[in-house]
Amino acid sequence: MNILVSNDDGINAEGIVRLTEVLSGLGDVYVFAPDGQRSANSQALSIHEDIVIKRIPAGDYPYAREAYSVSGTPADCVKMGIDLLRRRGIETDVVYAGINHGGNLGSDTMYSGTVSAAAEGAFEGKPAVAVSVNSHTPHYFEGCLALAEKILPFAMKTAGKGQVISINTPDIPLDEIKGVVPVKLGELKYDQWFKVIDETEDSITYRYAGEPVESESWDDETDALMIRQGYATVAVVRYDLNDYEGLEEIKKWEIKL
Repeated sequence: MNILVSNDDGINAEGIVRLTEVLSGLGDVYVFAPDGQRSANSQALSIHEDIVIKRIPAGDYPYAREAYSVSGTPADCVKMGIDLLRRRGIETDVVYAGINHGGNLGSDTMYSGTVSAAAEGAFEGKPAVAVSVNSHTPHYFEGCLALAEKILPFAMKTAGKGQVISINTPDIPLDEIKGVVPVKLGELKYDQWFKVIDETEDSITYRYAGEPVESESWDDETDALMIRQGYATVAVVRYDLNDYEGLEEIKKWEIKL
């Protein structure tokens, strides 16, 4: 089995190194990951600049069959990784993205470079899995690693369906995780604020930040709530942007030019 692994935290992030090690026991792992931090890049592609791909010496990435750093976005990494391997007669069987340092929950999924990297695999008809631990400074990857390994046979059944399996775990020891629950993506809002880093007469430099705020709409099928309660979550994301109810409505409109 040929497994393509990417992320958005960069090729040297602990999460992707740990994930590569575990997946190497299940097949041949090919890593195509950004050369630096690309969080919140969503589905961005590098269409106005060249993309440089550099092969990492084998000894520097011991659990990968091959590893490459990519100057582009997470979506670039997967799109080009699948193509470059295919040109050499290596067909990707499944795409994994992660382990992300930070949760990909609720509406934040729209911004996620990790989920978007997996989505590029889904667009190609591949089984696709995004894996995240709910902390930007994670200490406990064991839950994510165990779930990433166990989900593989189930994920393989999603080939051609355009789905991404999104795994999230709380940043707690494996034996403290209460269980694994299937979830829906919930509404996620922040008590957002903008910290001014520098200000002159002509410009302002700021940094965006904030903490998620619990919503009354959350229930026991909502990803963000179940993570807070100590469960690992598994969601299915499908990239179909059509509003079918809305389509039926606009068919009734009389629009003329």
